[in-house]
Amino acid sequence: MGADAIQTNGHDQTKLTGGEEIQRLRCFVKNYEWGKLGPDSLVARLQEANTGQRVDPEIPHAEFWMGTHESGPSHVEFGSLGHGGSDKCMVTLKSWVLDNPDLLGSKVVDKWGCDLPFLFKVLSVTKALSIQAHPNKALAEKLHREDPLLYRDNNHKPEIALAVTPFQALCGFVPLKELKEVITNVPEITELVGSKAADQIFNVHEHDEDERVKSVVRLIFTQLMSASNNETKQVVSRMKNRLISETKHRELSEKENLVLELEKQYSGDIGVISAFFFNYVKLNRGEALYLDANDPHAYISGDCVECMAASDNVVRAGLTPKHRDVQTLCSMLTYKLGYPEILKGFPLTPYVTRYLPPFDEFEVDHCDLPGGNSTVFPAVPGPSVYLVIEGQGKLQTGSSQLLVNRGDVLFVPAHNEVHVTGESDVMKLYRAGVSSRFFQTL
Repeated sequence: MGADAIQTNGHDQTKLTGGEEIQRLRCFVKNYEWGKLGPDSLVARLQEANTGQRVDPEIPHAEFWMGTHESGPSHVEFGSLGHGGSDKCMVTLKSWVLDNPDLLGSKVVDKWGCDLPFLFKVLSVTKALSIQAHPNKALAEKLHREDPLLYRDNNHKPEIALAVTPFQALCGFVPLKELKEVITNVPEITELVGSKAADQIFNVHEHDEDERVKSVVRLIFTQLMSASNNETKQVVSRMKNRLISETKHRELSEKENLVLELEKQYSGDIGVISAFFFNYVKLNRGEALYLDANDPHAYISGDCVECMAASDNVVRAGLTPKHRDVQTLCSMLTYKLGYPEILKGFPLTPYVTRYLPPFDEFEVDHCDLPGGNSTVFPAVPGPSVYLVIEGQGKLQTGSSQLLVNRGDVLFVPAHNEVHVTGESDVMKLYRAGVSSRFFQTL
């Protein structure tokens, strides 16, 4: 079936025929202010390699998007198999799969329609992202209906973050014992919420019903996040001065040092003091963190590969200059207490590790392939997107063979076995696809 396409050399529009072969993607970059600058940014290096164009070293490069979402659509690159060349033309990946649903596989189309159900990203973080959560499907539909400019789609957004470099994040509420210590040792929280609310944490215990504990945490956290701007600025300033003074006679904890760093980035922000409520997670390379709907989190620093259901819905309440929807965030959170599960993946082959969070829309594979070695990704009933972040090699499926380098992003249609051969010291790539659990349960 045909798909509208635009030639990159500026010639008239033409028609292209969809096929079953690997196709290169040109991808979209977000320049959010929390992104790393220039060559320090993995996103910038990938964009430069993906597009063949120099990036401005003074502009932050935060997110590299691979998918069909309208906020950052990828384009299919037809024509020459190499970079450059005036005979190329491009069409959005979304319009291509819409015109060629067989590329997705019938099981994917039956479940999600003629669209890619996941969104694949790379993040390069040098400054903390907002304290945020992503809505479940029902809330996403409601928010999109009421404010479509702020909440751009009606989908939920579970996600996984896989560390490419050491990666830091805040995620989920700390255990009850630690939360009691926070209320005791951070008097500024009681200043903002009042002793009547704060003291309720000491009236609940580990053996109490979950809902009783959650209701108390919800009360304290909501009152904290709802504090006035003027009062918050004064209290956060006093907290900063107290912690700096205490360094003279004791060593600060990791969380306290983090809070001081956040205060430098977002002076007087309620998100600075609310960081005490969340688990401070440090991922080593190859470790992953997954987040369900309504889980609070904030990425702090590092580079990661991220995959999620195809959505851009974010509800924010701190550490951000963007719109804050405090009441929505505080009402939607699950208030589960405890340290999040860290995924280390499981081996598929000697060179491939799979990360399989409990969501239908996606899974992520990581491949470290030494030069001269080969591995095979078995055919699956859904589409895949491959990203090369280091080195070079060959990808082959059926009659299609491509030489690939850092920054190459490849769309592989359903039912294609992919053979990969490394041709540099080491070739590092990631694959995103629909969860294998989804196909097993059909």
